[in-house]
Amino acid sequence: MQPFPIPVRAAPLLGAGSQPADDGEPVLDVIAMPRAMHTFEMPRVPERVSAEALAAAHALLAGFAQCVGQPGAMFELEGVAPPVLDIVNQVLGEGEVSIRARHPGGELRVQETVFAGCWRCCALDGAGHLVRDWLEAGPIPAAVLDAARSGALPVLLAPAPPEGAMNAPALLAEIAAALADGTPRQVNLTLLPLTPADRAMLETALPVGPVAIMSRGFGNCHVSATAVRDVWRVQYFNSMNTLILDTLEVTPVPDVALASDDDLADSQVRLAELLSWMQESAA
Repeated sequence: MQPFPIPVRAAPLLGAGSQPADDGEPVLDVIAMPRAMHTFEMPRVPERVSAEALAAAHALLAGFAQCVGQPGAMFELEGVAPPVLDIVNQVLGEGEVSIRARHPGGELRVQETVFAGCWRCCALDGAGHLVRDWLEAGPIPAAVLDAARSGALPVLLAPAPPEGAMNAPALLAEIAAALADGTPRQVNLTLLPLTPADRAMLETALPVGPVAIMSRGFGNCHVSATAVRDVWRVQYFNSMNTLILDTLEVTPVPDVALASDDDLADSQVRLAELLSWMQESAA
């Protein structure tokens, strides 16, 4: 490789504000780009807690860690003493995915922990009282799937096209065919010209369903169930909250909302590290 003869000096010779402006000439002002994104950080073991509560929390999490990787792994938290539950909540932390869902008689709230695929789940009744509290390991909690599917229409019933509709009838026909065939399908709405009548027709045929998922990373992803079974609205926003991709997906659950097998395997290793730290702290 030949040496590059021209020296590159990125600062202060280049970039906005690096050159003097003429009198009266506006100075270019550039929006700062994001410089960080979410990365895993091991939670700290709480200090100033009783040795008994820390030991009980360690035992609880050790039991849960043995379930991670098993299909439908759940660990009930009913009856756990508040000091122990506080420690468990602190060391599990909050990950990128949050879920809210309506279910018969109440609401489901789910928060992924910092250990991907390990979920903190709470079921509330209609008055907002906690009726069930548990940990679950898996791609997504089973209760979320139940909420998305219970009461949903098994087929797509397209309304009569309103005046001015152009692409919505064809899109709905494509989605109906994918549902009938059981074939996963993604429809990119961002690249299609949609009239107000098209959007109204899509919203009538695919109203908002009972599940809303938020995935936070480098920007946000909003995943919403529709009232038609296995049809989801997936919207991607950049770090300035501008919609950059709007899709309809025919699938049991969009991949963006699921923890992978690799995620769960990695979480098993990290949970083992956490338990080791907790044991050292208790000692």
